[in-house]
Amino acid sequence: MDTKTAEGAGAETGAQHDETVAETAVTEEAQAAEQSESGEETAAEPRRAPGVGQGAGAVVSAALGLVSLNGGWVGTVASARAQLMGQLKTSSQAGVAQQIKAVYGDAWHATALWAGLFAVAALVVGVAVLARPAFGAPGRPQAPWIKSVAWGGVALGVIGLLLAALKYSDALLGLPSAG
Repeated sequence: MDTKTAEGAGAETGAQHDETVAETAVTEEAQAAEQSESGEETAAEPRRAPGVGQGAGAVVSAALGLVSLNGGWVGTVASARAQLMGQLKTSSQAGVAQQIKAVYGDAWHATALWAGLFAVAALVVGVAVLARPAFGAPGRPQAPWIKSVAWGGVALGVIGLLLAALKYSDALLGLPSAG
């Protein structure tokens, strides 16, 4: 193939490319004009990915459910505070049962209470994420991963609430008897 033929083929390909680019630009301009006429999207309002808030809510629900299972930092601080208050309020002449309850029982109940609060928060957020499509735009299905993570948060919240209730009522690992 001589250089003149190669240059001619290159010029032809370049012209086809220029036509394709021009057609694409015209099509994009027409679509933008249609969107601005219909009010779907304006230049001042950036496009947001659908389900971002719901996805974040689902992840928060699952995280709160996990915190309800392990007690978290707030539960630990509340437990330490209750233990200190029990030590301050209990005199050395108090009976062993009273000392155990004041020092350890109240701390155990404080941990259970905070775990229960986190479990309730996980339940509320998870149920809100799952119920959101019923109140949102009809015809826009919720992404499967959002449903899965939200259901996980609800399940962790139920388990956390059950464990918190069992700990608070001393049915699970109750205080030892002093006698």
